[in-house]
Amino acid sequence: MKPLNITLSGVGGQGIGLLAEVLARACLAAGHTVHGCDTHGLAQRGGIVVSQLRLGERFHTPRVPPGEADLVIALERLEAARAAATMLAEGGTVIYYDTVQQPIHVRMGEADYPDHARLEKAVAARKGRLERVHLEDLADARMQNVALLGRLAAVGAVEGVTSAVVRQALREVVPARALDANLEVFDKAGI
Repeated sequence: MKPLNITLSGVGGQGIGLLAEVLARACLAAGHTVHGCDTHGLAQRGGIVVSQLRLGERFHTPRVPPGEADLVIALERLEAARAAATMLAEGGTVIYYDTVQQPIHVRMGEADYPDHARLEKAVAARKGRLERVHLEDLADARMQNVALLGRLAAVGAVEGVTSAVVRQALREVVPARALDANLEVFDKAGI
């Protein structure tokens, strides 16, 4: 299988940890060798959270170098824009959940928040592909991560990581009381 660098980015409390765990398990089940690391920073205070996965045999570090992410998965539009600008490889793919978590400097009027068009332009500058995910009737914002997994599987973003493989990984990780609701979101986003 072809080596692949993946960067996952979001804000503390959005579920990057679960997203990374499910994706790593799905990649392992699909036959990939997986190396990974997490950077939590001020996650408990709404700070940036980044997880990175590298699929393949010959990596000296689990960290994805800047400009080498073949796939960026972001739980929020600003984090998608940041990761696209700093991490995305030429020809890479960005899959993001289109929601807004404004940092303090945006709320104070010191910076602009990127719109979808600006994100499209940033990804196009890298000759990349952009996948926007947004479910109008999402019952719980904590399931945005599962929506991203649904779209990732549907578009075949990672070789061998099919809907069936991700559904099994979700069954292994998501608590039983929340599993049915999460699988419903996974299916809706995969359309």
